[in-house]
Amino acid sequence: MESKGEIEELDENQLTADSGELYLFQWLSNLERSLRHASTETLKETQASVEATLLKVLIPSEPYPSPGRPLRNLAARCLLVLYHRGESRSLFDTLRVLLKPASDIKAMDKDSTRIAAFWTIGELMEAFGSQFMSFMAETATIAIKTLRSSASPHVRYHALTMLRKTLVSAKKALSDSLAKDIIKQMKNGLTDKALPVQRAAAAVLTIVYTPEDSVTLADVESIMNICVKSLEHSDQVTTQSLAQLVGHMLAATQMERAVAVTEQSQKGKKEQEDSDISTPAHIAAENTKILLTPGDMLSQISTQFNKSHSRKTRAGIFMFYVTLLAKLGPVFVESNYSLLVSHLMTEIVSYPKNGATRYDKLFIRKLVGALLRELIALRMLTEQGQIAAIQDLSSSYLKRWPALMPGQVAPSSSILTIALEEVAGLLQQLGNAPPPVQDAVSVPLMTLLTHPSHSVRVNASWTLRCFCYSTPLRLPKAMLAIAESLQRDIESLQSPAAPSDIDRRTLGHSYGLAALVAIVPHRPLYVSFDVSASVLDTATQLLKRASDHDVHIAAVEVEVAWTLIASLMLLGPNFVRSHLPQLLVLWRNALPKPTAKDNVSGRSAAEWKFLLHVRESALGAILCFLLHNSQLTTLDVARRISSLLGNALSFSNVFLSQSIEEVSGPSVIEDTGPSIRTREASLRRRAYQCFSALGTSTLTDSVQSSLLQSVLAVFAGPDIDNISAMQASIASTSGSFTSIWQMTDGYAYGLTTLEISEDGVDQSTTSESPRRGHSNSDSIEHSISALLRKPILGACEHDTLSLSMINPSEEESRSFNAPPPVSSVCDAAIELFSQLLPAQDLSTTLRTISHLIESNRSPKLDKNAGRRTAVMLNSVVAIVRTLRVAMISYHRQSKDTLGHSQVTSALGAFLKDALVDGDPALRSASSEAIGRLANISGSSFLTSQTKVLVDHIVSNRDPQGRAGCALAFGSLYSHVGGLAAAPILKTTVNLLMSLSNDSHPLVHFWSLRALGHVINAASLAFAPFVSSTLGMLLKIYLSDTHEAEGGTLNNANIGGDLQAYPLVCYILDAIITILGPDVHDSSRTRTIVLDLVHEFSVEDDEPILVEAIRCIQHLLMFAPEHVDVPEIVNRFRRHLSSPRRCLKLAAIDALYQLVQKDALAMSRLGGDSLVEDLFGMLDGDPSIDGVRNVISSWLLQTAIHNPSAWIDLCQRIMLRINASQKVVNTANSLMDDEGQSLSASMSNDDTRQSNIAMVATSRWRTQLFALRCLHEICTLVARFGRREHIDIPFARSHGIPVNGLLVSRVPDLIKMAFTASAAYVTEIRLEGLVVLRDVIQVFCQAPDPDYPDALLLEQHQAPITAALTPAFSPDSTPEILSSAIDACAVFVGCGVVKDHSERLTVGISKHLINIDIHAFQESGNLTMGNFVDLSPNASGMLRVSILSAWARLEIASSEQTYLLDVIKPYRSILAPQWIASLRDYAVIRADSEFIHDASAVALDPSYASLGKVVLLPYYTSSWATILQAVANAMNRSDQSISAAILGKEVGSSVNGIDFAAEGPAPLFFPLFGLIYEALATSSPDTSSRVDIVIACLGALKCLLDPRYSGKALLEPTIFQEFMSLSHRIAMTESAEVLIHLIIVLTTFAKHFGQYSSSKESQSNTTIPPDSVSTHCLKIFAYTIRHSRHNPGTSSIKGDLSDIAKMISGSLSAFHLIASATELVVREDVRGIGCVLYGELLKDETSEADLITPTLPAFKSLLAIPCHPSVRERYRKLIHGLLSSCLLNADEMRGREGLISSRKVKTNLLAAVLILTVIPPQVAVSRDVVEHLFFLISQKLEEGDQMAIVAVHCAKTLAIAASGSELLRACVRLLLPALIQYVAKMVPRVDDGTVSEQQAISIDEVWKTFATLVSLAKEEQRSRLLSVLLPTITLLLRPSQMPPSTIHSSGIAHLLSLAASSPASFKEATTQLDPSVREVLEMSIRKAVEGAAGTVQQSMKPQISLRSF
Repeated sequence: MESKGEIEELDENQLTADSGELYLFQWLSNLERSLRHASTETLKETQASVEATLLKVLIPSEPYPSPGRPLRNLAARCLLVLYHRGESRSLFDTLRVLLKPASDIKAMDKDSTRIAAFWTIGELMEAFGSQFMSFMAETATIAIKTLRSSASPHVRYHALTMLRKTLVSAKKALSDSLAKDIIKQMKNGLTDKALPVQRAAAAVLTIVYTPEDSVTLADVESIMNICVKSLEHSDQVTTQSLAQLVGHMLAATQMERAVAVTEQSQKGKKEQEDSDISTPAHIAAENTKILLTPGDMLSQISTQFNKSHSRKTRAGIFMFYVTLLAKLGPVFVESNYSLLVSHLMTEIVSYPKNGATRYDKLFIRKLVGALLRELIALRMLTEQGQIAAIQDLSSSYLKRWPALMPGQVAPSSSILTIALEEVAGLLQQLGNAPPPVQDAVSVPLMTLLTHPSHSVRVNASWTLRCFCYSTPLRLPKAMLAIAESLQRDIESLQSPAAPSDIDRRTLGHSYGLAALVAIVPHRPLYVSFDVSASVLDTATQLLKRASDHDVHIAAVEVEVAWTLIASLMLLGPNFVRSHLPQLLVLWRNALPKPTAKDNVSGRSAAEWKFLLHVRESALGAILCFLLHNSQLTTLDVARRISSLLGNALSFSNVFLSQSIEEVSGPSVIEDTGPSIRTREASLRRRAYQCFSALGTSTLTDSVQSSLLQSVLAVFAGPDIDNISAMQASIASTSGSFTSIWQMTDGYAYGLTTLEISEDGVDQSTTSESPRRGHSNSDSIEHSISALLRKPILGACEHDTLSLSMINPSEEESRSFNAPPPVSSVCDAAIELFSQLLPAQDLSTTLRTISHLIESNRSPKLDKNAGRRTAVMLNSVVAIVRTLRVAMISYHRQSKDTLGHSQVTSALGAFLKDALVDGDPALRSASSEAIGRLANISGSSFLTSQTKVLVDHIVSNRDPQGRAGCALAFGSLYSHVGGLAAAPILKTTVNLLMSLSNDSHPLVHFWSLRALGHVINAASLAFAPFVSSTLGMLLKIYLSDTHEAEGGTLNNANIGGDLQAYPLVCYILDAIITILGPDVHDSSRTRTIVLDLVHEFSVEDDEPILVEAIRCIQHLLMFAPEHVDVPEIVNRFRRHLSSPRRCLKLAAIDALYQLVQKDALAMSRLGGDSLVEDLFGMLDGDPSIDGVRNVISSWLLQTAIHNPSAWIDLCQRIMLRINASQKVVNTANSLMDDEGQSLSASMSNDDTRQSNIAMVATSRWRTQLFALRCLHEICTLVARFGRREHIDIPFARSHGIPVNGLLVSRVPDLIKMAFTASAAYVTEIRLEGLVVLRDVIQVFCQAPDPDYPDALLLEQHQAPITAALTPAFSPDSTPEILSSAIDACAVFVGCGVVKDHSERLTVGISKHLINIDIHAFQESGNLTMGNFVDLSPNASGMLRVSILSAWARLEIASSEQTYLLDVIKPYRSILAPQWIASLRDYAVIRADSEFIHDASAVALDPSYASLGKVVLLPYYTSSWATILQAVANAMNRSDQSISAAILGKEVGSSVNGIDFAAEGPAPLFFPLFGLIYEALATSSPDTSSRVDIVIACLGALKCLLDPRYSGKALLEPTIFQEFMSLSHRIAMTESAEVLIHLIIVLTTFAKHFGQYSSSKESQSNTTIPPDSVSTHCLKIFAYTIRHSRHNPGTSSIKGDLSDIAKMISGSLSAFHLIASATELVVREDVRGIGCVLYGELLKDETSEADLITPTLPAFKSLLAIPCHPSVRERYRKLIHGLLSSCLLNADEMRGREGLISSRKVKTNLLAAVLILTVIPPQVAVSRDVVEHLFFLISQKLEEGDQMAIVAVHCAKTLAIAASGSELLRACVRLLLPALIQYVAKMVPRVDDGTVSEQQAISIDEVWKTFATLVSLAKEEQRSRLLSVLLPTITLLLRPSQMPPSTIHSSGIAHLLSLAASSPASFKEATTQLDPSVREVLEMSIRKAVEGAAGTVQQSMKPQISLRSF
């Protein structure tokens, strides 16, 4: 079936088999592939037969199966391909054939055939209709007839779909009468009983009204009215379709159209003017006009909204706004923003009926908020638009209160609240408010804090908080201003002359201050901590004086005080610790034990209210304390608090026992403040929240059980004591209770607002659950529809603590929408219940559970259906949450309590009732509970529960119950897990499969869903069922009843929100993951899977596509060769521009996977344009996180190959204009051409014209991401170390084109950094500095391509300086300053700016630093140039930055010597500051670790406050730099540093003798401690760690000086720790670090070698075992021994040069210790060193040569003089060493290779070295020496390299022979070999192939000859010369011109021989052979003449010069 070339015939015999449908499906899939790939000839040959077969499939007779959805889709697609690629002549006949069954209205039983015909006609007409206009009328008539006469919704739906598709292409052929008829019938269709028909009719109307200018006002209004009527009974998909239609109609009113005169006259003059005004100038041409002004257009919707409709209809009408604005596009919305907002505010929010109840107000607020926030602000406004929006909201609403001028009306509190919420959202979105926004917002927000309405005050505080969080420079001023106002208010509270609203003002200011205090921990650098201390003082004063005032004033004072204290708790333990005792006293006073007096009913309602209020406010502070200071909650504190909480609850109970009535009637929260019942509920809620925060572990058993009873009464008590009596009576009398979700009293019988989200089994598909609304919903549609299931709406004013509690870095948070107290007390009770119950024993658990179940069955509930539902829901939610806690925290314990059979049987029955109840919330919660219970309890419950569920399904046909049971099966299986649930797998699968075939949407939806859970949980255990499941999936796909429109009327109406196909696709995905790589095993399974996935991935519905993308992702993992990657990449790119968000996210996930797998292949497929699309998406919707991951992953893999292309991209992002891109992005959601033509045409002409209006660059978060990418590119290039990217000359010499390299982009990088440094957003400025610093660091060494000696960055000094300048302007934040100082230091220290005058031009940085350095000395707090009011934290942080910047320069000065002069003048200031900052760091570190110990040492008070925690990270990042600088300075023996460490003034005596006797220097221990800790802890970041370790060792070396350390390190414990640390470093670190460790230990041994940690006496014969020297020697020995590979132990890692340095260092240390000892000890030390070195000489494990570089150190060890008394030992050592060297060399005889030649070479050199070093008194045996000479002679005959070494050895020995008789006697043995070596060179000299090295070695031979001559006695010289002269002459070539180097050197040596012993020379020459002598004389003569000539030549010019 796989062949693609030829087209296979259909085998009809196969159709009769069981798998006939499968065969047909696969045949068609295959056919489609073949048709696409076949050649045109093949197509034309087979076209007729293929057509005939396809028609048989579509209009089946026996044996063909009925054409279900996939078959008709495939057949239609095959026909399309056929007619596109082949002949289209026969198309007419095909359409004729298809129209016959389509028009057959009588045939009731052939629905599927008619549908197939409709579908195919629709597809063909849509593609080719313009050529077959004649069919238009016929199809239209058939469609209308079918609509009228057919009973099946499915058939009618498809008839209308056919009509719509035909109209798309052939609409021109419609006659007027037919067109009218269509419109009439479609309008009827909009109110049809079948929802699918409504959807289809809406789609048809959209096409009918498609050139938008055909729409009249009457059309708009009639369609509007019909759609509104239909909303009441529509489901979500239908609402969506109706909204699309209305949006289309209304948007059409904005199209320009030619205006006929008649229309002019119809409109009033006034209206006409209005419409002109709001029309943008460029649209208003002479005679065109829009139908309605934007304002009138919007009023069309609001008029409908304000009629009395149900909640559902109103939410639907609001969707009209959404689709309308999406259609009109961002450009329209942005230019008409203020019009839109004022429309919403005046027409909707201010409409009196919309604010009748509190619920209505909140409902409207949420709707308008969703529209403004989620649609307009997040998806449509550019950043300029957001700024304008804030300014507009501020000037139109916020600044209008209070109304100052007569005639002005201040906006209502509802309007202000919405405006404030939106401004807060915009501020969070903008990130950093630019100056115009700051001016627009700062004043009105302060004013609004004093608004009479509580909601406005709280929201103003929240907005103020968002403002100061995003623009922290405003924070200190705002805090001070509010604190001052608050002080004033408090003072005037008591004065009788105070204004009437003084109490509200005071509260408002306190909320504002509390909200700002809460962000201090997130912005610590901006605020001085004195503020927090003064706030606390104010609060305690208020509490103390509250008792003196009357109830009204006292209530305000108490609330203000506790609100402030609560917000201070967020400052964390460091602040709270010192105030805790005082707080505990305050809490004890506020929450006393209730006394008998409280029971007496003599109190007025106001007094009770006050007492409840006091307690509630105090509990708020306790709650904040518990949540943010857990480490202070010791057992004692917890016990005290829990008793106070108990007091509060018992007071609340006392209050409830009294029956106290409110004086006034039912109050609205805005006017009189909360009612007394609300106060009680708030108090109880707080108490429960505090208990939850405190945790169960600290509560006694009795407290726990009484709490359980208390919370049960709240959420499951049948008595509804919490509702006022009036509500209860209304509820019971008007038995009109329909559903608890329809309640709008904001209480809903005490229902909880906690949602149980779809069971967390699979997060991936939660989008399909009905809880989340239909999966097709986007976030705004979801927000609007979710409101319909919320009888209780939250708002932040319900809980003022939410101002403090929300973490600002998490954008949205639950507490921001706190439910009202009467509901949230129920939430808090359930939360506490779920924490307490799992911790109880069996009897308590049983008692509690049975109590809970009894409450649900209480007879009292019979009268009150609403409360019954609420109690049931609350109970199930409580059980689920309890089981969740139990499974996580108490798993083992809960098996015996919650899992006990008595508990499970009671719970099981209760949950089963909830499961079959039919409420979706109950269904999902109870099924999860059953699953979790089975997990905890064990197998008996599992089997019994399975039986119960099976029985229910078998005996009941009720779809609700069946759906519940199916879901429970899925939950059981997935929670118990595949192994434990194995026994029920077969039952479960069979049951779910049969339920999946049920035609009722509820049943098959939930069964499929559960089956998906089961497959995922069962994993491989499911393998046996795979093929049957695949068969079932295909069957479901083919069945009509499972289509969303299929089945009976009732089913078709439910099916829209419960679509089966996405779940089928989800199950398919689960099957693919189970098959995994085994998908290759069975080709049958694989083809079914691939065909199904392909079929789903070309469906139209978004939820199906999302699931299909997931399937493709898994196929890419397991069967990539079967996936057409280029094709799916293109498909994903199309999805990226989809207006549907889920589809975008799925496509991005898939792209991420592809990019991670192979980014280079993706670059070939997608290229830059795809990355640009991704950046564009990021810009259009910054909340899509996946995009960043895709780009980052791509960048990491490819940036190193082409950094330039990435920089281009980032540059485009930083500078591009992208208005149009956003227009397209939020285009309409109807995926057809006409629908899009509107937005497309708008985007086209609007981008041209609106560029002037919106020159919008990318959003700043996109720019920030682009900058981060640049940083990533720079670090990548630096990390890979590709030199060509940095060095142009290098690149050119290697022929690499320069233009793609990073270095060619330096100017661009600097330019972007400069652009960023001038932005208004702090984050961008910071990231710009990071990029600038990267550029400086990466390119500081890069050479300039044009000027060989210059550096590249020298030409870029000015732009770099310019980019640094803005950071020092007054509006910079401390972080920017700090980063800039750092960048300056890097720049000045990198050596680009050499000479001094130039450096002053870069000197901003230095000027700045100079100011500061002097400022340091004056006072603790910095005042920096323009920066006057820095908080203490900021100045502390800057101080650290500045010191570390100077430290960088100090470190750089070792390479860049010019810096020494820069630093010199400041050393006396810097040194003490550096040391002090290291000391501070040590103090902070020590203290933050001893934080639990209250009696810690008294510290410098400036750190005792919060500063510690704030500054710690800054110190941590820079202390290593400072330490390294200190070490450098100490190395230079800088006086100021010594003085600073010793705590002396510079200039006082600082010499060693004074201090040696005293203890260590005052600052020795802090420094030593820091260093020790850094060396002892391992850090993950290796690169910087090595630097830190080396810096620490460098500093330690200097600190060991006895002047500083005294004898501190000889303390036994310290000594032991220090030594073991050194051992550890030696064993774990690389050679690079060990070099420094050895230097440290050598220094240690030098200063303290003679000491030992115990007090034994020192002897001359041994080193004491615990002396400093012994310990150091152990480590030195270790490093030498492990520098080679020993079998069985690890060897030290590192570069060869580093290891060699390390060995030399260790040998030098041996030398040092040996020199410091005497006699025997010295020989011991020397012996150890030599033996270790001997091992290295023997080593054969590697080719690396460690000997040659370390010989000098070895030589110095051997050369230490030896005392005569131990000379014999020394002699033995030397003999042993020599013998081993010779043996080593002998062993290598006959072996080849690098290792053996290296070993011979090194041993020869070592042997020669030993012979030349030993003093003459030490005798060596002659045999050894002769053997060595024999070896050298032998090696002279070997290859070049070896011979060269041998020549060197010979020369060295010859020179050494002058001092040793023995050598002198043996040296003659070398002569024959040397002469032979020279003779071997003759042929090479003749043909000129002598290498440079050979020339050098011949020169060495001549030197050796000269030495031999000088050694010979006078009488022997002539004999010797007569041998040597002919040898030298062999290589002379006097005739060669110019003479070769060998010739010249030979002559030179001859001349020197002649000069040194002329007589012997003469004698020898006379005896020479005549021919030889001739050559010799000729050569010498030429040389002498030539020399004389050159002397003359060189003299002449000198003379002429002088005369000149």
